[in-house]
Amino acid sequence: MSDEFKMSLKGHFLIAMPGLLDPNFARSVVCICEHNAEGSLGLVVNRTYPSLAVKDIFEELGIEYLPELADIPIFFGGPVHMDELFILHGPPFSWGPSVSIGPSLAMSNNRNILEAIATGRGPTSFLIALGCSGWGPNQMESEMMENAWLNCPMSLDIIFDLSVASRWEAAVQKLGIDPARLTDAAGHA
Repeated sequence: MSDEFKMSLKGHFLIAMPGLLDPNFARSVVCICEHNAEGSLGLVVNRTYPSLAVKDIFEELGIEYLPELADIPIFFGGPVHMDELFILHGPPFSWGPSVSIGPSLAMSNNRNILEAIATGRGPTSFLIALGCSGWGPNQMESEMMENAWLNCPMSLDIIFDLSVASRWEAAVQKLGIDPARLTDAAGHA
């Protein structure tokens, strides 16, 4: 690992500042799944595809599924690897290769976990995303210095228990900030 790399934000949220105008990330909350000297990878946890549900994924992959699961939304994980599925999930973590994000959260992208979810045998807490968010070395840190992002430790409650529409405000409030008072003005000393 490079001497330049100071601190990993793995297991944190990146919270888009109001001034971040990139349509891929405006008012987004990104769970950082990996962050090291080579770059960062995360999943947007507060944006779904309006016309895509898990039944579409299961049917395309030929996976039998329980009818009551058909309308589970698919999340826009980010603009990178748009043809790949990523599953952010709680325990158990026995579905095959996964990236541990913390003691209660992992990211997987294998067929085993999708098949388990489809039959109701998968983790009880999960989010299925198409695509991911990625940054090259020091890119995320540079964007943070430009006041594009706030960060805080991730919260399982925000990811799995709150409505999608309320996740940005809840993440901002986790920092003790009133979202209505948040501006895009930078204050660098």
